[in-house]
Amino acid sequence: MEVARIHAENAIRQKNQSINFLRMSARVDSVAARVQTAVTTDKVTKSMAGVVKSMDATLKSMNLEKTSSLLDKFERQFETLDVQTAQMEDTMGSTTTLTMPQNEVESLMQEMADEAGLDLNMELPPGQTGSVGTSVATAEQDELSQRLARLRDQIE
Repeated sequence: MEVARIHAENAIRQKNQSINFLRMSARVDSVAARVQTAVTTDKVTKSMAGVVKSMDATLKSMNLEKTSSLLDKFERQFETLDVQTAQMEDTMGSTTTLTMPQNEVESLMQEMADEAGLDLNMELPPGQTGSVGTSVATAEQDELSQRLARLRDQIE
């Protein structure tokens, strides 16, 4: 009986340690994603400052070819930002949500309980199917697209 008690204590201790490591991993992933967002934001801000300076110089000279090439460059940078933003959203989504189908999880838990001769009498909450940041990012992207369209209309 004493040996069984020691094994049970070790199993519980290791399970708790595993959960703590998972929590720590999620926090580290979250911090890494936030740092990446800050770096990306800084790059975009610097790029936009350069674009604004170039646009001022271009508007003073009223060189339409230069304005057109500048807008093309801006559009390429905007597309690069979209790619980086999508990557960032994927990273954040993978650190904050689980994508495993809930019915498969419940099935596996029931199978393990059956093998161990246990009865699962708990009701699991329904799983989350979407990402919270997706709708916010989509709205921001729509707003930026509208602003870009207005800027193009003003220049034309």
